Amino acid sequence: MENIVVEGLYKIFGPHPEKALEMVRAGHSKDEIMEKTRHGVGVVDANFVVHAGEILVVMGLSGSGKSTLVRCINRLIEPTAGKVIVNGEDVTRIGKKDLRHFRQKHFGMVFQNFALFPHRSVVRNVEYGLEVQGVNAAERRESAMKALAQVGLKGWEDSMPDQLSGGMQQRVGLARALALDADIMLMDEAFSALDPLIRRDMQDELLDLQEKVQKTIVFISHDLDEAIKIGDRIVLMKDGRLVQQGTAEEILTNPANDYVARFVEGVDMSKVVTAETVMKKSETIAYLNTDGPKAALRKMGKAGISSIFVRESGKVKGIVTARTCRAAADRGEKMLHGILDTSIHMVSPDTPANDLFPLLAESSHPIAVVTDDGHLKGVIVAGLLLAKLSEVANPENNNYPDADG
Repeated sequence: MENIVVEGLYKIFGPHPEKALEMVRAGHSKDEIMEKTRHGVGVVDANFVVHAGEILVVMGLSGSGKSTLVRCINRLIEPTAGKVIVNGEDVTRIGKKDLRHFRQKHFGMVFQNFALFPHRSVVRNVEYGLEVQGVNAAERRESAMKALAQVGLKGWEDSMPDQLSGGMQQRVGLARALALDADIMLMDEAFSALDPLIRRDMQDELLDLQEKVQKTIVFISHDLDEAIKIGDRIVLMKDGRLVQQGTAEEILTNPANDYVARFVEGVDMSKVVTAETVMKKSETIAYLNTDGPKAALRKMGKAGISSIFVRESGKVKGIVTARTCRAAADRGEKMLHGILDTSIHMVSPDTPANDLFPLLAESSHPIAVVTDDGHLKGVIVAGLLLAKLSEVANPENNNYPDADG
C-alpha cells in the first residue's frame, strides 16, 4: 500500500516560474536558469512512492533540493507543477481552507532545530498541535503523556525545554509529532544538530519506536551512514533531481552514475551487504523423519558437499556431516535424530554481512539463512562470503570459484 505518490513534481522559486519551468523541462541546467531568469530551481520532475510503514530517506548534499521536496509533500512550500497524492488525495488540489485540516490529520513534522516553545513545559509543548486542533484539555494531556512515554520521557513532563539535553529536546519534538497520531511523519534533518553519540542513540530509538508504531516516515538527511542505518529505501538527489532510488544495498552495489559512485565511495560494504546477497542456494537438504544416514550421505555425495541441513515440518532443525553420517551408518543407525547437531547459526536474509564473520569464526558449520517462519532460504560459508564481498567491492573482477556448502 502506498501512502504517498509523487508524480512529476517541480518547484521553481521566483515570481514568474513559467519560463524557468519551460527551460528546465528543455534540459537547461540549474545555473543557466538562474543566470537567465533569476529563478531558482528547487525540485525537478520528482517521481517516487512511499509505502505504508516504511522509512524513506531523501538525501543529498546541501542545495540538492531534499528539504524543498519534503516541504512540497505537505505544501509548506507550494509546488510549481506535478502531483502529491497522500492516501489517495491529491494534496496540490486541496483548497487553502481545507489544507490546514488535512495537514493536521495526516502529517506530523519534526525539525532539525527542535522548534520548542521555551515558555511551555515539556508536556505543553507536546500538546501544542492538539491544542491548535481544538482537542479538549483532558484528551490532549492523555495523548501527550502517552507520546512522552513512547519516546522515553515519562517523568519529564513538567520540565522546561532549557532543562533538557539536546537529545531529550529532540525526543520532545518527536513526541509532539506522535501525539497528533498522524499516519505520516516528515523528519527534516531531525538529528543533524545532535552530537554524534546522541545522534546514533536517537537513530536506534527511532528504529525501536518504528517497530511499535509503524508510521510512514520521510526522513531528510545529508549523512549516508544515517540513511543506510535507518532507511528501508533511499532517494538520492542532486541539483533538484532524483538521481537514484532503491535500497541502500542496491545503490551501493549498483550506483546509477559517476556522481552516485563518488557519493558512496568509502562505505564499508560488509555493513551494508546482507546475508541474502552473499548466500548461495542450498544444493540439497535432508529430512529428519524420512532420511537416514545413508540417504543423507548419498545427497551430500551427489552435491559435492560435506554437511547437510536437516528439516522437519518445513523448518531447519540442525545439521549432519558426512563424517557423523558415515559413523552412524556403520553402527547400523537408520535415523538422523541421534547425530543431529542443533548448535547451528541461523540468520534472517537482511542480516548485515559484517555480523556473519563472528558467527562463522565460532562454528565449523555453514550458516543457515532462514525466513521468519524457519524455512531454509540459503547457505553461507566463509569462502563464499569473502568472495561475494570482494565481487561487490570490485565488480570488474568477479570471477571466483563456487564454495562448498
